[in-house]
Amino acid sequence: MSDQGFHQFNGTEKYVASRALQDVVNVALALERPLLLKGEPGTGKTLLAYHIAESLGMELILWNVKSTTKASSGLYTYDTVQRLNDARFGDGDVRDIRRYIKLGPLGRAFARPERVVLLIDEVDKADIEFPNDLLFELDEMRFHILETDEWVESAHRPVVIVTSNSEKELPDAFLRRCVFHYIDFPDEDQMRAIIDVHYPGLSGELLQNALKVFYGVRKVPGLRKRPSTSELLDWIRALLASGAKLTAEETSPSKDVPFLGTLLKMEGDLDSLSRHAKRPTDVRTAGRSSVR
Repeated sequence: MSDQGFHQFNGTEKYVASRALQDVVNVALALERPLLLKGEPGTGKTLLAYHIAESLGMELILWNVKSTTKASSGLYTYDTVQRLNDARFGDGDVRDIRRYIKLGPLGRAFARPERVVLLIDEVDKADIEFPNDLLFELDEMRFHILETDEWVESAHRPVVIVTSNSEKELPDAFLRRCVFHYIDFPDEDQMRAIIDVHYPGLSGELLQNALKVFYGVRKVPGLRKRPSTSELLDWIRALLASGAKLTAEETSPSKDVPFLGTLLKMEGDLDSLSRHAKRPTDVRTAGRSSVR
C-alpha cells in the first residue's frame, strides 16, 4: 500500500485528532480490523466515528448498545407480532416472511453495496458474551437468516469503530481481532486547538484563565466525574453569552467560579472542590497564628 493510501484519515476541520490517533485509525483501515477505543468520557470516542465517516465520504451506521442488547438484534429481527396481527386482520400477504425481517445495524452495514462506517457504541454495557457473539460475523462478514434460509454477505468490509468506557473487561478472543487505542485527555496545547475550532479568535486572557480553572478543577482530588472537553466548551459558551470577565484572581478552583454547574455535575464533587479550596486558606491562617 502506498504512503498516500495509508494516510487516509487526518482529522477534520471540526475534529482535532492527535498524530497517534490519526495513525491508529489508518492502521485499522489498512488492516480492515475493528478499532477499539477507550478513554475517559469526553475524549471524543463516539465523535471520532462521525468524523471518520465525514473524512472518507462514507455513510455512518450507529449501533447504540444497551444493557439489554443482544448480538442477534444487530443482525436482524423477525417481527412475529406484526405477522400475527396481519394474519388476524388480513393486512398483507403473511406468506412472504421477508416482509417481517428487519435488518439491524450490523445487518444493514453488511447489506450496503458500498463501504460504510459502523459505530458499535459502548460495547461494554451489554452482557459479557455480547462481543464473543459477534466474532463469526465480524470475521466472515456474513450471516444467516434462519427464517428465509438466506445469507447476507458484505460486498465491502465495513470500517468498524467500537467504543468502551471500561465498565467491564472484554473477552480476549474479541480483543485479538481489534486494533486498540486509548485516547488520552487533551493537554493544554491540544485543548487550545480544539477550542479554536469552536470559538475562533477567543481572547487570550479569557482563554488562558479558563484553561487554568478547568485543569485546576480536574486536579482536585476525590472527584467522581472530572469535567470533560464538552463541558469546558459549554462553560466557555456560558462565559461568552453572559459577558462575564474571568480575571486572574478568579482562576483558583473554588465554588466562586462562575457557572460552576456547567463543569461539575455531582453534589459530592462540589463538596470535594469546597474542601480543596479551604485547605490553602487553613494552612495560611495556621501559619499566621503561630507567628503571633
